[in-house]
Amino acid sequence: MKHLSLVLAVACVTLGFSAGPKPKPDDAGKLEAVLHKMDEVSAGFTTARADFEWDNYQRVVDEFVDIQTGTVYYRRSGKETEMMAEVKNDGTSLQTLRPERKYVLFSEGKLRMYEPKIERVTVYDLGKQHGGDVESYVVLGFGGSGQELQKAFTVTYQGTETVGGVNAGKLQLIPKSETVRKYFNEIVLWIDPDRGVSVQQQFFTPQKDYRLCKYTNIRLHEKIDSDVFKLKTTGKTQIVTPAG
Repeated sequence: MKHLSLVLAVACVTLGFSAGPKPKPDDAGKLEAVLHKMDEVSAGFTTARADFEWDNYQRVVDEFVDIQTGTVYYRRSGKETEMMAEVKNDGTSLQTLRPERKYVLFSEGKLRMYEPKIERVTVYDLGKQHGGDVESYVVLGFGGSGQELQKAFTVTYQGTETVGGVNAGKLQLIPKSETVRKYFNEIVLWIDPDRGVSVQQQFFTPQKDYRLCKYTNIRLHEKIDSDVFKLKTTGKTQIVTPAG
């Protein structure tokens, strides 16, 4: 799963394992309600789209060093869920935003990143061994079920917080996989209790950096044109497959 950090960086990413609020006696019931809603949504999931803002914080400089905005699309095709992220504004800092578009497609166990400015597609073949595992992270909060969540994480209910006008259920996820914990040792999801999808995510690294992912204008079960899940390359586009 050596490319997991890249996948999470586009899908959406402490001080070690933060304990968070101490669980209350009735938290188990509230957690079950959130997970059950996610199960319901996952069972009938077809498509989703949302606008995003991905903010990257680095502890060494104590500031957000990169902000990316754009739109992300999800589509369930058979047993597989495809994702396309259109990064419309790839910024290097809060003050300097560069409108350099990128497209990141996850499909058929491969992650493809297209950079039109330099006419290059970088292909990461995640392979059959880890394809299913990676997909569970790609759909984290968008089409993934509560049962799947509990298989991969130790899940703790941390109360509710208002995010974008939504009184969201806050879930702390501690990865059960040691491999995953090398990249992200804690993930926090804010789940809309009515729609069963994530309105915000936060991924913490062992180095105490984090990525905060904010989602707005979320739309579920709307038809999305198949062309959205295709990279619009040209005859000049170079295909690169990193070794290893």
